[in-house]
Amino acid sequence: MPRSTEIRSQPVKSKSRRTILKAGGALFVSVVTPLPALASQILAVRVWPSEDYTRVTLENDSNLKVTHFVVKDPERLVVDIEGIDLNSTLKDLVAKIQPNDPYIKQVRVGQNRPSVVRLVFDLKDEIKPQVFTLAPVGEYKYRFVIDLYPANPPDPIAALIQKGDWLKEAPATPPLAQTPPPKPDPVPLAEIKPQPEDRNERNPRVVPEEPRMQLTRMITIALDPGHGGEDPGATGARGNREKDVVLSIAKRLKRKIEQYPNMRVMLTRDADFFVPLGQRVVKARKVQADLFVSIHADAFVQPTARGSSVFALSEKGASSTAARWLANKENSADLIGGVNIKTHDRQLASVLLDLSTTAQINDSLRVGNAVLKEIGGINKLHKGAVEQAGFAVLKAPDIPSILIETAFISNPEEEAKLTDERYQEQMADAILTGIRNYFAKNPPLAKNKLT
Repeated sequence: MPRSTEIRSQPVKSKSRRTILKAGGALFVSVVTPLPALASQILAVRVWPSEDYTRVTLENDSNLKVTHFVVKDPERLVVDIEGIDLNSTLKDLVAKIQPNDPYIKQVRVGQNRPSVVRLVFDLKDEIKPQVFTLAPVGEYKYRFVIDLYPANPPDPIAALIQKGDWLKEAPATPPLAQTPPPKPDPVPLAEIKPQPEDRNERNPRVVPEEPRMQLTRMITIALDPGHGGEDPGATGARGNREKDVVLSIAKRLKRKIEQYPNMRVMLTRDADFFVPLGQRVVKARKVQADLFVSIHADAFVQPTARGSSVFALSEKGASSTAARWLANKENSADLIGGVNIKTHDRQLASVLLDLSTTAQINDSLRVGNAVLKEIGGINKLHKGAVEQAGFAVLKAPDIPSILIETAFISNPEEEAKLTDERYQEQMADAILTGIRNYFAKNPPLAKNKLT
């Protein structure tokens, strides 16, 4: 009996050992063999159409592998996204394409093959696509961006002349707040003449003669509403966004400037889309602007901060810690808005960084002081003088450039002002008066066409 028991016990031990080895082997295989990856999830889709270009953004929870190609006759852009499955969020992209989109007729979305979604953009004209990804920043996770640029962009000066907005009646616009009629110009822009001598014998007075100036060409103003598109800028406690407020003020200012036959305006953006900082400067230079005015709404960590400010570029460093902090914040717009690094012109960036001249900065300070004086009549000033810092958007080497912080959107009282139509009108009037006073004393020089 003991022997038979011993013989029977051998197979049992061997079987148990084999079972353990098999289980261990399976466990080993499962450890060293990667498990199938979970599909990435599309979290949001956004479309930003404009005359300059149309941007499509897909926000997702991980980086995506993407391929794309263009198909002719008819024009189409095909984009394949690997590692995802079609979901309701991605299907929403179809409804986000509007009939007035300058470049996209429609988009078709489908599951091309397992774990590969295909987007087909039916286009209205030939385009040059830029497709790239962005790492997480701010409140955004990973973003996949499709920028559709026209293959044959119009000449900016020709487009500005063709519009001829300053020669036509003002276009129909939503009703604005009732404002008193504008006061007579304190300093006529076209010509300054000496005041007549006071003939009152009891109180004789001779007004010093002012220099006579006759403008011989059109003045071009570049207005730059800050932020836009993927970059909302600062947000107030009531949810108002800087990009919306400053665009409204810029449009009001544009209409006012165009009432004068010797002035015309170019907006760096006229709708809700993103423009990189360097490209804003490039746009101003392409239309040979005589002045660049960037319009913003300030924000600070404490809601008690308030007041309007005007800034110019600095060669030597910021004029205050607050100015340096603000410049750093504004200069981060490219990270938030999303720039395609592969197409970034490093040579252009070098020009913008290195060639700003002392003369440009001095002219910027002059126009900044003229505007600051007028703004002080409608709102408290955060600082009583023009401040300076290294704002990237002010680095055009040949154009006087200022940045206006119209008020603190982070201050509840000033947020209410910024969204009030009457205040927006007053701010536009103040900026315009400052600009005209500057040009009355500093007539623009003749310019040769930039190359």
